Amino acid sequence: MIARGNRQHVASPDRTLAFPEGREGLTGVPGSSPLHILLRRHAPADSKEAADLTEILAFLDRYPQPFDRGIPEGHLTGSAVVVSAAGDRVLLLHHRKLRRWLQPGGHAEAGEREGEAVALREAREETGIQGLALHPSARRPLDVDVHPIPARGADPAHRHLDLRYLVVAPPDAILRHRAAEARALRWFAWEELMTVDLDPGLRRALRAARALTAPTTLAQEESDR
Repeated sequence: MIARGNRQHVASPDRTLAFPEGREGLTGVPGSSPLHILLRRHAPADSKEAADLTEILAFLDRYPQPFDRGIPEGHLTGSAVVVSAAGDRVLLLHHRKLRRWLQPGGHAEAGEREGEAVALREAREETGIQGLALHPSARRPLDVDVHPIPARGADPAHRHLDLRYLVVAPPDAILRHRAAEARALRWFAWEELMTVDLDPGLRRALRAARALTAPTTLAQEESDR
């Protein structure tokens, strides 16, 4: 996931400016938002994801506008695990500053109040692919992950509470690399990922994505171990 620039963001004290009443996180009753309900149904894949899920749910209780970048401790973000139409490849970008392969993703913009919308927009912007779509049967989110973001410029150190979604590219997908944000943009065959330096949380999300898009291949590989 790519963090955006050094824009200044000031959180409004009453958290009522960005999103209209009645939408995600704004019911006024802790734990009753649509996102709360979805996340309570989420089955973590490991102990790290279970701890991150607990942290995100507690965060939603504290902040009615969880995507607000003005929250000092952090904010929700959205990212996309983009797979090919055939399900045999996954698209990653090489982060210019972190110098490692990551999934497309980032911060919400004004008016965005759902992780799916953030993930799809960021994926379109960072890959140039038009026609990206959420996987029709994958759970939403596919994976959740909390990770620290170091201080940079005017932005203090904080945490990203990332909601990750499985996204499918069209058969005729054309990549448009944005050099200002990433060193490279590349499709990887699932087998290639074994030798790539990836964050453990991303590997977990990729396993979930592969199980849905290439289940026969994955089952065969696991039986061979």
